[in-house]
Amino acid sequence: QDGLKQCLAEFRQQLAWVERLDVTLGPVTDPVSQNSSTSDAVDPENDFQREMSFYRQAQAAVLEALPRLRKLQVPTRRPDDYFAEMAKSDQQMQKIRQKLKSKQEAMERSEKAKQLRAMRKYGKKVQVEVLQRRQKEKKNMLNAVKKYQKGLSDKLDFLDEEQTSSQGNKKGNASQRTKKGPNAKRRYKNQKFGFGGKKKGSKWNTKESFNDVSSFQSKIAHNKGPGKGGRGGKGGKKALNKRPGKRARQKMKNRAR
Repeated sequence: QDGLKQCLAEFRQQLAWVERLDVTLGPVTDPVSQNSSTSDAVDPENDFQREMSFYRQAQAAVLEALPRLRKLQVPTRRPDDYFAEMAKSDQQMQKIRQKLKSKQEAMERSEKAKQLRAMRKYGKKVQVEVLQRRQKEKKNMLNAVKKYQKGLSDKLDFLDEEQTSSQGNKKGNASQRTKKGPNAKRRYKNQKFGFGGKKKGSKWNTKESFNDVSSFQSKIAHNKGPGKGGRGGKGGKKALNKRPGKRARQKMKNRAR
Protein backbone atom coordinates (compact mmCIF):
# COMPACT_ATOMS: atom_id res chain seq x y z
CA GLN A 1 0.00 0.00 0.00
CA ASP A 2 2.86 2.41 0.78
CA GLY A 3 4.45 1.64 -2.58
CA LEU A 4 1.23 2.32 -4.42
CA LYS A 5 0.80 5.63 -2.65
CA GLN A 6 4.37 6.60 -3.57
CA CYS A 7 3.75 5.83 -7.25
CA LEU A 8 0.52 7.80 -7.14
CA ALA A 9 2.37 10.78 -5.69
CA GLU A 10 4.91 10.60 -8.52
CA PHE A 11 2.11 10.55 -11.08
CA ARG A 12 0.62 13.69 -9.48
CA GLN A 13 3.73 15.80 -9.92
CA GLN A 14 2.82 19.19 -11.30
CA LEU A 15 5.04 19.17 -14.45
CA ALA A 16 4.40 20.80 -17.77
CA TRP A 17 2.56 18.69 -20.33
CA VAL A 18 5.47 18.90 -22.74
CA GLU A 19 7.53 17.05 -20.12
CA ARG A 20 4.89 14.41 -19.56
CA LEU A 21 3.24 13.99 -23.01
CA ASP A 22 0.42 11.97 -21.51
CA VAL A 23 -2.86 11.71 -23.39
CA THR A 24 -5.75 9.63 -22.13
CA LEU A 25 -8.65 9.37 -24.52
CA GLY A 26 -11.15 6.84 -25.79
CA PRO A 27 -11.10 5.31 -29.27
CA VAL A 28 -11.78 7.58 -32.19
CA THR A 29 -15.19 7.43 -33.86
CA ASP A 30 -15.53 4.71 -36.51
CA PRO A 31 -16.20 6.44 -39.86
CA VAL A 32 -18.26 3.48 -41.08
CA SER A 33 -20.67 3.06 -38.21
CA GLN A 34 -20.35 6.69 -36.89
CA ASN A 35 -20.35 5.24 -33.37
CA SER A 36 -17.74 5.49 -30.66
CA SER A 37 -16.68 1.93 -29.87
CA THR A 38 -16.53 1.45 -26.10
CA SER A 39 -14.53 -1.10 -24.21
CA ASP A 40 -17.69 -3.05 -23.37
CA ALA A 41 -18.46 -3.60 -27.07
CA VAL A 42 -15.02 -5.08 -27.83
CA ASP A 43 -14.68 -8.82 -27.49
CA PRO A 44 -11.26 -9.48 -25.89
CA GLU A 45 -11.12 -12.95 -27.44
CA ASN A 46 -11.50 -11.50 -30.93
CA ASP A 47 -8.02 -10.55 -32.11
CA PHE A 48 -9.21 -8.26 -34.88
CA GLN A 49 -11.56 -6.23 -32.67
CA ARG A 50 -8.95 -5.94 -29.95
CA GLU A 51 -6.22 -4.70 -32.29
CA MET A 52 -8.62 -2.29 -33.97
CA SER A 53 -9.56 -0.78 -30.60
CA PHE A 54 -5.86 -0.19 -29.85
CA TYR A 55 -5.43 1.39 -33.24
CA ARG A 56 -8.44 3.70 -32.80
CA GLN A 57 -7.29 4.79 -29.37
CA ALA A 58 -3.77 5.59 -30.64
CA GLN A 59 -5.28 7.51 -33.54
CA ALA A 60 -7.39 9.62 -31.15
CA ALA A 61 -4.31 10.37 -29.03
CA VAL A 62 -2.33 11.53 -32.08
CA LEU A 63 -5.16 13.78 -33.25
CA GLU A 64 -5.27 15.36 -29.80
CA ALA A 65 -1.49 15.70 -29.22
CA LEU A 66 -0.30 17.04 -32.60
CA PRO A 67 -2.12 20.44 -32.43
CA ARG A 68 -0.89 20.99 -28.87
CA LEU A 69 2.73 20.26 -29.91
CA ARG A 70 2.45 22.67 -32.82
CA LYS A 71 1.20 25.39 -30.48
CA LEU A 72 4.24 24.79 -28.27
CA GLN A 73 6.47 24.90 -31.40
CA VAL A 74 7.76 21.39 -30.80
CA PRO A 75 8.94 19.76 -34.08
CA THR A 76 7.10 16.57 -34.89
CA ARG A 77 8.82 15.61 -38.19
CA ARG A 78 12.30 14.21 -38.64
CA PRO A 79 14.71 16.61 -40.43
CA ASP A 80 16.18 15.64 -43.76
CA ASP A 81 19.73 15.63 -42.36
CA TYR A 82 18.78 13.56 -39.32
CA PHE A 83 21.25 10.75 -38.63
CA ALA A 84 20.62 7.94 -36.21
CA GLU A 85 22.70 4.86 -35.57
CA MET A 86 21.01 1.62 -36.51
CA ALA A 87 20.15 -0.90 -33.86
CA LYS A 88 22.05 -3.61 -35.79
CA SER A 89 25.76 -3.39 -36.58
CA ASP A 90 27.18 -3.27 -40.09
CA GLN A 91 28.65 -6.77 -39.74
CA GLN A 92 25.29 -8.25 -38.89
CA MET A 93 23.66 -6.39 -41.80
CA GLN A 94 26.39 -7.69 -44.12
CA LYS A 95 25.66 -11.23 -42.99
CA ILE A 96 21.98 -10.65 -43.63
CA ARG A 97 22.74 -9.33 -47.14
CA GLN A 98 24.90 -12.37 -47.91
CA LYS A 99 22.20 -14.69 -46.65
CA LEU A 100 19.56 -12.98 -48.76
CA LYS A 101 21.87 -13.08 -51.78
CA SER A 102 22.55 -16.79 -51.30
CA LYS A 103 18.81 -17.45 -51.02
CA GLN A 104 18.17 -15.51 -54.21
CA GLU A 105 20.90 -17.42 -56.07
CA ALA A 106 19.50 -20.73 -54.82
CA MET A 107 16.04 -19.72 -56.04
CA GLU A 108 17.47 -18.78 -59.45
CA ARG A 109 19.33 -22.11 -59.70
CA SER A 110 16.20 -24.04 -58.78
CA GLU A 111 14.20 -22.06 -61.35
CA LYS A 112 16.78 -22.83 -64.05
CA ALA A 113 16.73 -26.51 -63.08
CA LYS A 114 12.93 -26.51 -63.35
CA GLN A 115 13.12 -24.94 -66.79
CA LEU A 116 15.71 -27.52 -67.93
CA ARG A 117 13.55 -30.37 -66.64
CA ALA A 118 10.54 -28.93 -68.43
CA MET A 119 12.52 -28.61 -71.67
CA ARG A 120 13.77 -32.20 -71.36
CA LYS A 121 10.25 -33.45 -70.75
CA TYR A 122 9.02 -31.52 -73.77
CA GLY A 123 11.88 -32.89 -75.92
CA LYS A 124 11.13 -36.45 -74.84
CA LYS A 125 7.45 -35.89 -75.52
CA VAL A 126 8.19 -34.63 -79.04
CA GLN A 127 10.55 -37.55 -79.67
CA VAL A 128 7.94 -40.06 -78.52
CA GLU A 129 5.33 -38.43 -80.74
CA VAL A 130 7.65 -38.60 -83.75
CA LEU A 131 8.41 -42.29 -83.12
CA GLN A 132 4.74 -43.09 -82.68
CA ARG A 133 3.88 -41.28 -85.91
CA ARG A 134 6.58 -43.19 -87.80
CA GLN A 135 5.40 -46.52 -86.39
CA LYS A 136 1.84 -45.67 -87.33
CA GLU A 137 2.85 -44.76 -90.88
CA LYS A 138 4.90 -47.94 -91.19
CA LYS A 139 2.01 -50.04 -89.91
CA ASN A 140 -0.42 -48.41 -92.32
CA MET A 141 1.95 -48.98 -95.22
CA LEU A 142 2.45 -52.67 -94.31
CA ASN A 143 -1.30 -53.14 -94.07
CA ALA A 144 -1.74 -51.52 -97.49
CA VAL A 145 0.98 -53.78 -98.96
CA LYS A 146 -0.69 -56.89 -97.53
CA LYS A 147 -4.06 -55.84 -98.92
CA TYR A 148 -2.48 -55.25 -102.33
CA GLN A 149 -0.72 -58.63 -102.26
CA LYS A 150 -3.93 -60.45 -101.33
CA GLY A 151 -5.86 -58.65 -104.05
CA LEU A 152 -8.13 -56.80 -101.65
CA SER A 153 -7.02 -53.45 -103.00
CA ASP A 154 -5.64 -52.21 -106.32
CA LYS A 155 -4.42 -48.82 -105.11
CA LEU A 156 -0.74 -47.95 -104.88
CA ASP A 157 -1.16 -44.71 -102.97
CA PHE A 158 1.13 -45.92 -100.17
CA LEU A 159 4.08 -45.87 -102.57
CA ASP A 160 3.44 -42.21 -103.37
CA GLU A 161 3.16 -41.37 -99.67
CA GLU A 162 6.39 -43.17 -98.88
CA GLN A 163 8.17 -41.42 -101.72
CA THR A 164 6.93 -38.00 -100.68
CA SER A 165 7.85 -38.59 -97.03
CA SER A 166 11.33 -39.79 -97.94
CA GLN A 167 11.77 -36.79 -100.22
CA GLY A 168 10.62 -34.47 -97.46
CA ASN A 169 13.05 -36.00 -94.95
CA LYS A 170 16.04 -36.02 -97.34
CA LYS A 171 15.38 -32.78 -99.15
CA GLY A 172 18.27 -30.93 -97.60
CA ASN A 173 20.76 -33.75 -98.14
CA ALA A 174 19.64 -34.27 -101.73
CA SER A 175 20.05 -30.58 -102.53
CA GLN A 176 23.53 -30.65 -101.04
CA ARG A 177 24.45 -33.72 -103.06
CA THR A 178 23.24 -32.18 -106.31
CA LYS A 179 25.23 -29.06 -105.60
CA LYS A 180 28.44 -30.79 -104.56
CA GLY A 181 28.24 -33.74 -107.00
CA PRO A 182 29.46 -37.30 -106.40
CA ASN A 183 32.48 -37.84 -104.22
CA ALA A 184 35.75 -39.51 -105.26
CA LYS A 185 34.63 -43.00 -104.23
CA ARG A 186 31.41 -42.72 -106.23
CA ARG A 187 33.31 -41.44 -109.31
CA TYR A 188 35.75 -44.36 -109.12
CA LYS A 189 32.92 -46.89 -108.92
CA ASN A 190 31.12 -45.21 -111.80
CA GLN A 191 34.26 -45.39 -113.88
CA LYS A 192 34.81 -49.06 -112.97
CA PHE A 193 31.29 -50.47 -113.07
CA GLY A 194 29.41 -47.94 -115.19
CA PHE A 195 26.43 -45.80 -114.34
CA GLY A 196 23.82 -48.47 -113.73
CA GLY A 197 20.99 -49.18 -116.06
CA LYS A 198 19.86 -52.51 -117.50
CA LYS A 199 22.27 -55.35 -116.84
CA LYS A 200 20.17 -58.49 -116.96
CA GLY A 201 20.21 -59.84 -120.50
CA SER A 202 22.66 -57.21 -121.71
CA LYS A 203 24.98 -59.91 -123.20
CA TRP A 204 22.26 -61.80 -125.05
CA ASN A 205 22.80 -62.36 -128.75
CA THR A 206 20.63 -60.63 -131.27
CA LYS A 207 19.82 -61.67 -134.81
CA GLU A 208 22.57 -59.45 -136.23
CA SER A 209 25.24 -60.63 -133.75
CA PHE A 210 24.26 -64.28 -134.38
CA ASN A 211 24.67 -63.96 -138.13
CA ASP A 212 27.92 -62.00 -137.85
CA VAL A 213 30.82 -64.56 -138.01
CA SER A 214 33.56 -62.20 -139.12
CA SER A 215 35.46 -62.49 -135.85
CA PHE A 216 35.29 -66.33 -135.73
CA GLN A 217 38.68 -68.15 -135.74
CA SER A 218 38.55 -71.92 -136.07
CA LYS A 219 42.10 -72.60 -134.81
CA ILE A 220 41.46 -70.75 -131.57
CA ALA A 221 38.01 -72.24 -131.21
CA HIS A 222 39.33 -75.87 -131.60
CA ASN A 223 42.57 -75.37 -129.59
CA LYS A 224 44.78 -75.73 -132.68
CA GLY A 225 46.46 -72.42 -132.54
CA PRO A 226 50.13 -71.75 -131.71
CA GLY A 227 51.04 -73.06 -128.31
CA LYS A 228 48.19 -75.59 -128.27
CA GLY A 229 48.74 -79.34 -128.00
CA GLY A 230 45.72 -80.73 -129.80
CA ARG A 231 42.86 -82.13 -127.88
CA GLY A 232 44.91 -82.68 -124.77
CA GLY A 233 44.80 -79.09 -123.81
CA LYS A 234 48.24 -77.58 -123.28
CA GLY A 235 50.89 -78.53 -125.83
CA GLY A 236 53.86 -77.18 -127.74
CA LYS A 237 57.35 -76.94 -126.31
CA LYS A 238 56.05 -77.17 -122.78
CA ALA A 239 54.43 -80.55 -123.57
CA LEU A 240 57.69 -81.90 -125.02
CA ASN A 241 59.75 -80.86 -122.00
CA LYS A 242 57.28 -82.31 -119.56
CA ARG A 243 58.83 -84.78 -117.09
CA PRO A 244 57.34 -88.34 -117.26
CA GLY A 245 55.54 -89.73 -114.29
CA LYS A 246 56.99 -91.99 -111.62
CA ARG A 247 55.61 -95.24 -113.07
CA ALA A 248 56.87 -94.36 -116.52
CA ARG A 249 60.32 -93.63 -115.14
CA GLN A 250 60.33 -97.01 -113.32
CA LYS A 251 59.45 -98.85 -116.54
CA MET A 252 62.25 -97.03 -118.33
CA LYS A 253 64.73 -98.13 -115.64
CA ASN A 254 63.57 -101.76 -115.87
CA ARG A 255 64.04 -101.73 -119.67
CA ALA A 256 67.52 -100.33 -119.30
CA ARG A 257 68.52 -103.22 -117.05
